[in-house]
Amino acid sequence: MESHRTDPRSIVMHAVRALLAMALGVFFIRVGLLHFTDTDWFEPIVPPILGFSRFWVHLSGVIEIVLGVGLIIPASQKPSAAATALFLVLVYPANLNMWINNLSLGDGTTLTLWGHVIRLALQMIAIAFCLWIARKR
Repeated sequence: MESHRTDPRSIVMHAVRALLAMALGVFFIRVGLLHFTDTDWFEPIVPPILGFSRFWVHLSGVIEIVLGVGLIIPASQKPSAAATALFLVLVYPANLNMWINNLSLGDGTTLTLWGHVIRLALQMIAIAFCLWIARKR
């Protein structure tokens, strides 16, 4: 009987998960670094109730970098993917704040209704990918 690890479909799915985790990891590291190099771009969407917008931008940047590194390292991909899914849920209120209050980003960019809908869809897809990576065998 062929083992689960040598099944061609299993090998392909393992490779796809690993590549997706690495791609997401690189993305999160890049975006996390932007929280420090272009802080003014992120600050306007921090919900006012939180106060200290620069603090929250920097904190979320650190978290994104740590999660990104965790997604790249095979031994930590599963817990990092689960944590990333949770993080994406927790930071969505900033995106929702931008949508509801029609806020512009630091460069003056505002999103159309479809821009916000697409952003929400992409956030949901990223959460689904992270949950898929987190349940890898």
